Amino acid sequence: MAATQVLKSEWTKIRSVSSTVWTLSLAAVVTIALGLLISVLSNNEWDNMSSRDRLTFDPTFISFAGMTLGQLAMIVFGVLVVGNEYSTGMIRTSLSAVPQRGTFLFSKVTVAAALALAVGMVTSFITFFVGQAALGTHRTSIGDPGVLRAVIGGGLYMTLIAVFSMGVAAMLRSPMLSLGILMPFFFLISNILGAVSATKKVGRYLPDQAGSRILRVVTPLDDTPYGPWGGLGIMVLWVAAALAGGYALLKRRDA
Repeated sequence: MAATQVLKSEWTKIRSVSSTVWTLSLAAVVTIALGLLISVLSNNEWDNMSSRDRLTFDPTFISFAGMTLGQLAMIVFGVLVVGNEYSTGMIRTSLSAVPQRGTFLFSKVTVAAALALAVGMVTSFITFFVGQAALGTHRTSIGDPGVLRAVIGGGLYMTLIAVFSMGVAAMLRSPMLSLGILMPFFFLISNILGAVSATKKVGRYLPDQAGSRILRVVTPLDDTPYGPWGGLGIMVLWVAAALAGGYALLKRRDA
């Protein structure tokens, strides 16, 4: 089967499964709504902030506060895109139609990543403008130094989270197992490692902590040895490793 036909087939699969569409919608709604709420609360708390908090106040990053939960929906989307093939038994049919396993996997990832990127970018820009409106006089502008980079980075970050999840799902072949590992990892373990002084230096190299650096405009008062693009680069390496692992295991194992 030609590569273009495989891409069309994967697009048909994704848009015909309502769960994948709903998870992308949920990612957008949660990110925008929570970002708006945190922006409103931050604006109301300005007078009570310490001088240190005001010094490091980052209006752009505040508006992206909802991505902490929104990324969980992107994880679900990434897992379902790959994992549904195994849970429904469609993987045998798919590999019979497309025996070139690399073509099959990367066509699926390409289509899903393009969809995640489109949703992620729209979500990121809406989240930013809604959040800045809620911040009132403490807002920033899209034309200020570093802001456009952070907003575009928000869309890239959400996309990479989804693609990383696809790679993990390809390795584990089970949606439940994949979600059972990824959800606690991103929602609990990563935050704990990043908050404890003994493990903070390790935690900063995890995909979400490194990648989320791209969302910041104001540099935090810490000793992180990389900047926004360096952090995103670390996240890209994690994603590449997950996809390479998924491809290697798909190539070796039976369907």
